[in-house]
Amino acid sequence: MKYISTRGGMDPAPFSETLLEGLAPDGGLTIPERLPDVSAEILEGWRGLDYAGLATEVIGLFATDIPRDELARMCRDAYGPENFPTAGVVPLTPIDGGVTLVGLSEGPTLAFKDMAMQFLGQALEYALARSGRVLNVLGATSGDTGSAAEYALRGKEGVAVFMLSPQGRMSAFQRAQMYSLTEDNIHNIAVAGVFDDCQNLVKALSGDLAFKRAHSLGTVNSINLGRIVAQVVYYFWAWLRATDALPVADRGDFEVSVTVPSGNFGNILSGHFAKSMGVPIRRLVLAANENNVLDDFFRTGAYRPRSAADTHATSSPSMDISKASNLERFVYDLVGRDPERLAALWRELDGPGFFDLSAELPRFAEEFGFASGTSTHADRVATIRAVHAATGIVVDPHTADGVKVAREHVEPGVPMLVLETAKPAKFPEIVREAIGEDPGMPEHLAELLGLPQHVTEMADDAAELRDFIAARAVTP
Repeated sequence: MKYISTRGGMDPAPFSETLLEGLAPDGGLTIPERLPDVSAEILEGWRGLDYAGLATEVIGLFATDIPRDELARMCRDAYGPENFPTAGVVPLTPIDGGVTLVGLSEGPTLAFKDMAMQFLGQALEYALARSGRVLNVLGATSGDTGSAAEYALRGKEGVAVFMLSPQGRMSAFQRAQMYSLTEDNIHNIAVAGVFDDCQNLVKALSGDLAFKRAHSLGTVNSINLGRIVAQVVYYFWAWLRATDALPVADRGDFEVSVTVPSGNFGNILSGHFAKSMGVPIRRLVLAANENNVLDDFFRTGAYRPRSAADTHATSSPSMDISKASNLERFVYDLVGRDPERLAALWRELDGPGFFDLSAELPRFAEEFGFASGTSTHADRVATIRAVHAATGIVVDPHTADGVKVAREHVEPGVPMLVLETAKPAKFPEIVREAIGEDPGMPEHLAELLGLPQHVTEMADDAAELRDFIAARAVTP
């Protein structure tokens, strides 16, 4: 299996190499030359595997350059009980209204990003050791990517992390998880602006090939293909667990739908990969918050990213994103994997600021199975309150966005799964507003809010960021 760029200017490369590069050399995103096929027979044969075993099989279809015994070790280390103490790693929990939650927040930072980041930490360490290289990770976070990356990479040899976050746009708990870390290889930078400004800085430095090579820059944002691949695993797992109780004869093509709270489009892109590989998914439902650029795109075919000034600060802050980096990978499929047409569309974003694919709109649902919807603060509060009243379960605001939109797309006879985003303890203010009490805080994390915080505030300035990294980057 080799990987190419969405914009056509990259020689095919193996999986391990794409882990270290971030953006492709031509400014595009790496994608598989082809997605592997998984037959119903193979899928059924994986039913008895534990999560680490399933991850080995699924990721092994992509990481063909990593010896299978090494890959199995990485997956055992990533998804072992020290990181994911909950039985099964990813539990499925039915709630009201025909919806089932897929529990992705059982990891060390209580967010779904741990599912990919713990594997990526193992894979990066392996790739660096084999190549004799170092890596300075440059990333941007709207809330959970940063802590998941830092917890996966803190203290690792040959790696430094430079994580950008928007000043004042994350919850107090999210800030505490990141800024309280004291390892010398972790550098938190709070940028004056919104997440899209942070993301643009990452792209600017990643696109400066001379600086990137001189300082061994890479990324663990959701544009890193290793994260996309690792997230594919839990779509397989969720379908297998959702169909465990069915008679064997009824399992093969039994479809489920999956709703995904979405900001940067990486999580739902993994679902697109899984569906394309053979997981029987009927609908992939994108749930947006007030920053509903993606909902507009999937309803109209017109993609119009908003400016930083027009990006709302909401009570589901990890989704406060206007320009979704991973959408490029889906649009590449939508335009027939034509890199020239894809590049032309992205030039339109740099010019008029939008592109229109409304002529392709019927294919969004018919061929690719996409649907979408928007949730507001009032919807989140009402959903958290209703789920708690009916089940005693408290969901976080992003998952509440997912549940609200999922209910609008439930079909008779088709189970609706909602991918959980994080534990509600990370967002106590909205939980308190919804149910009149604080969510429970895990005992081992309760002290975080009182620890000293270490963060550098910085203007939205690429030159200042370059100087900061150059002075602190790890070198061979």
